[in-house]
Amino acid sequence: MRSSAMWTMFHSTLALLFCLSSLALAAQPPLVSANGDIAPVPNWKVASSSKVSKEISKLSSPTLDTSSWYSIGPHGTLMSALLDNNVYKDADLFYSTNLQNVDASQFRVPWFYRAEVTLNGTKEPETHFVLSTNGITSRADVWVNGVAVTDKNGQAGAYAGLSYNVTGMVQEGGNVVLVRVYPTDYDRDFALGFVDWNPYPPDNGTGVWRDIEIKKTGAVSLSAPRAITAKTGEGEKVKIWMKVDMQNMEDREIWGEMVCRLYNPKGQEMIPGTSAMNFTLAPKELRVASVNVTLDNLETWWPAQWGAQPLYSFTCTAYTTLDMSDITPPTTFGVRTVTSSLNSKNDTTFSINGRPFQVLGAGYTSDIFLRFSQDKLRTQFKYMLSMGLNTVRLEGKQEHPYLYTLASQLGLMVLPGWECCDKWEGWSYNDEGSGQKWTAPDYTIANLSMRHEAAMMTSEPSILGFLVGSDFWPDDKATKIYVDALKAYDWQTPIIASASQRGFPAALGNGGMKMDGPYDWVSPNYWYGDKFGAAFGFGSELGAGVGTPEISSLKKFLSQADLSDLWKAPKKGLYHMSTSVSSFYTREIYNTGLWKRYGAPSSLDDYLLKAQMSDYEATRAEFEAYAAKWSDNDRPATGLVYWMLNNAWPSLHWNLFDYYLHPAGSYFGTKVAGRVEHVVYDYAHNSIYLINRSLASSGAMTVDLELLSLSGASIAKQTLSVSTTPNSSKKILDKIPGLDKIGKKDTVLLRLVLKSGSSVTSRNVYWISPQQPDVLDWDNSTWYHTPVTTFTDYTALNNMTIANVAVTTTSSSKGAMVHLENKSKVPAVFVRLNLADLKGEDMVPVFWDDNYISLWPGEKIDVGVEWSGGYGGGAKVQVSGRNVVSSVANIGN
Repeated sequence: MRSSAMWTMFHSTLALLFCLSSLALAAQPPLVSANGDIAPVPNWKVASSSKVSKEISKLSSPTLDTSSWYSIGPHGTLMSALLDNNVYKDADLFYSTNLQNVDASQFRVPWFYRAEVTLNGTKEPETHFVLSTNGITSRADVWVNGVAVTDKNGQAGAYAGLSYNVTGMVQEGGNVVLVRVYPTDYDRDFALGFVDWNPYPPDNGTGVWRDIEIKKTGAVSLSAPRAITAKTGEGEKVKIWMKVDMQNMEDREIWGEMVCRLYNPKGQEMIPGTSAMNFTLAPKELRVASVNVTLDNLETWWPAQWGAQPLYSFTCTAYTTLDMSDITPPTTFGVRTVTSSLNSKNDTTFSINGRPFQVLGAGYTSDIFLRFSQDKLRTQFKYMLSMGLNTVRLEGKQEHPYLYTLASQLGLMVLPGWECCDKWEGWSYNDEGSGQKWTAPDYTIANLSMRHEAAMMTSEPSILGFLVGSDFWPDDKATKIYVDALKAYDWQTPIIASASQRGFPAALGNGGMKMDGPYDWVSPNYWYGDKFGAAFGFGSELGAGVGTPEISSLKKFLSQADLSDLWKAPKKGLYHMSTSVSSFYTREIYNTGLWKRYGAPSSLDDYLLKAQMSDYEATRAEFEAYAAKWSDNDRPATGLVYWMLNNAWPSLHWNLFDYYLHPAGSYFGTKVAGRVEHVVYDYAHNSIYLINRSLASSGAMTVDLELLSLSGASIAKQTLSVSTTPNSSKKILDKIPGLDKIGKKDTVLLRLVLKSGSSVTSRNVYWISPQQPDVLDWDNSTWYHTPVTTFTDYTALNNMTIANVAVTTTSSSKGAMVHLENKSKVPAVFVRLNLADLKGEDMVPVFWDDNYISLWPGEKIDVGVEWSGGYGGGAKVQVSGRNVVSSVANIGN
């Protein structure tokens, strides 16, 4: 037996350790200090429940030794935590098939997130603390200092951000926040899934993926600030409603004043003095409070292609008898109006500020491990704008608030919505998805999810609408929940039933979008047809399945055997495509077209060059066709969402730039097609269209057209005098002259140059074989592909005379100018430019004015390039092409 003295010493030691630990916690700077302060829990310790105690009291003890736990920042899934702690490395996980070797069983048990935070002033009168979850995937129990805040039935759903009053649980000084997350099942839980886009992450995205925040407030708490604007009909007057949810945190009546301050885009306060309202709140009462003002001559917010993005902001402060109780963070908003309408063909057309707005966008995905980088997102959005795109669709990838703020700053529209194919669409009439059918608790989760996301988005001028369904529409009960939740947060943009035409709820009507494919390769003339995904109506997700990375990126994630498979095993299933049960596990359809049209590749380099040509013509044709048919009299093309913008991990398809931010053929084909003023070739009818996507440019222009043989002989020339009209497209030539002079198997080049006076507005070069077009078998189309029975023949490109292209560079304040001159008597086809450092590594992100360029004999072209990380010396341009010898030109010193 222990002696009483030993027992006393043991307890004294424990008490000392507890005090020392508490003092250490208290020595940390307080997470929040004044009323109105809100901050994320800055870091977490993470451990599996299989490796630590399951006793909550022990895990919540300030003396707990967490030295063996993993450390992460304010948020991160389990896999991202392991990556942050070097248990795994991206380069290894993404290489070849290594990801499938991760032991997923370790994530089939709950894990703990534990944080120690310091809070001061917990005993002050009328002081309260609120913990907000924002997003936990997909269920969690939460404790503060060992006291239960909520359980997995209350905190359920990746988007069900909830706020909890933890005032009675916190203590002065050190506090322990403990979260137990449960394994995510995409078919059972409302999570962030990836359908068949890529392999599933081994942890299914489980974890604290958004910030958990703690707020200090007085007796009255303010939350979810939002701004609503409307033209009054009296000249240029705009009415602004500044709204917040106001709650009395006390068990007694509270009265006071709320003051809102409005700031212009320069940050200057706009209203002399203040705009205020008095309030009286019953015990625990929750109320929507609003301060309204009407102002003259506010600047209008526009998408980037149409104008500027002036952003106003406001804050609201609640005062009680004990002075300031709470203040909202600055909330930005823009003055703009978004509407939508259905035409006679049940196609949706959006309008912004009263102007019909053709959506030309792409589908975004989160990182496979739900990691979020503001810098990477900014580059991705800048790439979109550089390509001329105006909208990003989020199918169940609502991400973090920064995404919407950034889009509003840049002038990019966002179309968010719920995802398909899993629990989110577990409807009795969904005969395709795998999700379990909804039960009563699921409607509660849906309501909480919609309200949280609405509160985050509603003030952002970048929001184009919300898709409450994707492949299928929500049932009537869920529809009412979604609509009521959005309206509760003063939603001002369209609410769309779904992204397909399978059906719709009566409360919303037809969504006006088609989802008829394709998702795999189709020939360029497909887009000028009149069936399925061709250029008419609103295509909510469709594309030719392209997005082949260049060799420098491929070597980062493919083994030598994998690289060999690309061109030697054209029908083989590939791990870096879609999942093995998907229709897109191979490149067979893509490769069949490439082999037939461009000829069997002779090497990996030859395959990749042909793939970039195929990708370039595929995306260019798709975006050009939709732009060309914008003003069609019979059935205009009102919108296009390319599938997809980016990849969740390194992939061989479905992107406009690769995972490493290297732009290639699909990017530059889109960039050409996305020019504001442009001339395009209709592959199906050999006609020419003039496109004007601006709101202001109009008047006389000219189009220079020339057909050129691969040997450099001019076949036909013509100059067209045209007149352009804002926000419109029109056919300007029914048939290109000189086509009758071209042999059946001949490939020729077509150059279209749009000019305003002597200034070149747009230059566009095609390689075509007009006497042997691709023949589509429309009757045997599937939901993802339309077969080609006879292929066009571009094999003559393989036998071209080598062209001599001189390349020089000059540095500029923003990067460099690359000067190209074709000194040959033959054209130089598909000249590929790549920016690299002195070691030969890609420099990304990179912004080229143009790339994959074809030059006429004797033609000179200057191409600007910008990149991050400094300008001037230390870079070089690698040059190659279809009939161009590879070379290198240094930039700077």
